[in-house]
Amino acid sequence: MSWLLDLYETYKANSGRVGVKEKRFIDREQQKFIEYTLLPISHTTQTAHIEVRVTESGDFHSAEVIDKNDANTLIPCTEDSASRAGSKVAPYPLHDKLSYVAGDFTAYGGVIKKEEPFRAYIEQLADWANSPNAHENVRSIYTYLKKGRLIEDLVADRKLAVDEQGHLIGKWDKKYASLYEEKPAIFSSLAGEQSDAFIRFTVHSTRRAMKKTWDDPEMYESFVQYYNHKLGDKKLCYVTGEIMPGTSKHANKIRNPADKAKLISANDKTGFTFRGRYSDSEEVASISYEVSQKAHNALKWLIHRQGKVIDQRVFLVWSNGDDSDIVPPEDDTYTFLPGVAATLAQGKSFTNDLLAEELWKALGGYKNKYADSKAKVSLLVLDSATTGRMAVLYYRHMAQQDYFKRLVDWHSTCVWLHRYQKNQQGEFVIFYGAPATRDIAFAAYGSKAGDKVVKGLMERMLPTIIDGRHIPIDIVRSAFQRASNPVSMEKWEWEKTLSITCALINYGLIQKKEGYEVALDKENQDRDYLFGRLLAVADVLERRALGNEENRASNAIRYMNSFAQHPARTWTTIQASLQPYQARLGAKGYYLSGLIDEIASKLKFEDFNNKPLSGKYLLGFYSQRHDLYQKKEKTGVASVDTAEQSNEEEME
Repeated sequence: MSWLLDLYETYKANSGRVGVKEKRFIDREQQKFIEYTLLPISHTTQTAHIEVRVTESGDFHSAEVIDKNDANTLIPCTEDSASRAGSKVAPYPLHDKLSYVAGDFTAYGGVIKKEEPFRAYIEQLADWANSPNAHENVRSIYTYLKKGRLIEDLVADRKLAVDEQGHLIGKWDKKYASLYEEKPAIFSSLAGEQSDAFIRFTVHSTRRAMKKTWDDPEMYESFVQYYNHKLGDKKLCYVTGEIMPGTSKHANKIRNPADKAKLISANDKTGFTFRGRYSDSEEVASISYEVSQKAHNALKWLIHRQGKVIDQRVFLVWSNGDDSDIVPPEDDTYTFLPGVAATLAQGKSFTNDLLAEELWKALGGYKNKYADSKAKVSLLVLDSATTGRMAVLYYRHMAQQDYFKRLVDWHSTCVWLHRYQKNQQGEFVIFYGAPATRDIAFAAYGSKAGDKVVKGLMERMLPTIIDGRHIPIDIVRSAFQRASNPVSMEKWEWEKTLSITCALINYGLIQKKEGYEVALDKENQDRDYLFGRLLAVADVLERRALGNEENRASNAIRYMNSFAQHPARTWTTIQASLQPYQARLGAKGYYLSGLIDEIASKLKFEDFNNKPLSGKYLLGFYSQRHDLYQKKEKTGVASVDTAEQSNEEEME
């Protein structure tokens, strides 16, 4: 229940934002955004198709077909209407479908299967309109609707269309073109039949400015006060420990307006769910109506505001303090702190301790801000296996300072030198730090990995980032195998996979107290590291001999997969293939040829065998190659390495 309590407290902390419309940009360049609000309790949202305006005296004034960009409407709802499905009659209190709000629905060909929806709707609306808490707008709308002539007025106003018999047209067909000069606007706004149109109401006034009913806080409060008297018996709320009116019906539409999955439900009365342990669902847990409403509304608001949804799986991190300071755990270091990540990449040395120090400096403001604060951070992962049930897959709640500390630990341990990110100008940048979890998924499973694979990996990586656990071995193994097989992918993809894999491997080594740095360790006598260095020198030597004219892969790259499995045997083949390139370079190749001899001499006789290489060979390969590129730039022997240039060109 702790996640419900966190959400409930978040709602109370942000009560000033209730009913306030906010925007979240999906694409700032194209000005694409979603609009959302923190819902009042006893309210939900619906997509409306027609807006009907009535006068204060209760007469029809006008109507219009709603533009799709303005269709999202905040409406009051009851427990029954919020969870109605199928043919169940459960009217919304004010705005609803045509079959509910139109008293002349059957007169225009509408079919009623069981109970008449309009009767249930108008009786419920009358109860609200005649209550002490009723808003004057509710009384005006009730006065009009009880006349039972809504469809008649909408047809006369040419907002609804009828056929020759005077019945509502279902879906538009060309045969109706003889009746109407152009296709009525309602058919462009509505995907289904006209009888499915959702109607929202407001009141037109000439004597004073009036807010639209779905944007009026006074209307919200009117219904909340009215409905509070309709709630059930008071019971112990397991979330707050208080005696409050309870509920057994909880909200849906958590991820989007079409989402039917619920986090809390107990609607199976056949005995399968309880299996004899309980006679009633309330024996399992009792949750108050207010807590359920506020917690679910806070969750919806947070998902729209800052959640990340991948294949319907929700990744959410929020704070009961200032959310603007919260960095999601799935981002890479460049996204987290671009200045620190890029600046360190330009330095002469790369050390994890230096990175951690710089990260803490950059976070100094946050650290001081929350030094004596009780601010907490919550992480929540949600997904549904079926259309009706949603589960909490991961939940953590911790002090905000602890959260920052664990982020710094991750970003300063799972690190390597990367060159696949772009800055605001669209230029590739080199950065030093941890990769994003999405990029780890692509490194392990390929750039064409689907959202189902990506969301699964992101969920599995959370305990590693937040709790400091080991990276799942199958992820590291898969990334290692792909990085050892460069011919299976394009060069830019392999370079990205290689640097990410090095970060993953190094993270595991750091946890074993034997981590490596990007800077070349010339004193390292480890067999696998030395074999990786040999492969890197062979690759650079052949690339320099080929020059800019040929962009084909070197023999070292082509044989890399075989080299990882049978290093001694494959190295014999690679070294033999180097002879013509050594001859082509002549004196220019003496340094690299001598370096091969120097590295080989460090290998012990018993280590020169065909035992498969571990991930350390990739670290040696990357560091040696990087060191050679750096020397080449400093000495001015040639321009920046052609391999790196072609890599960036391919990525472009």
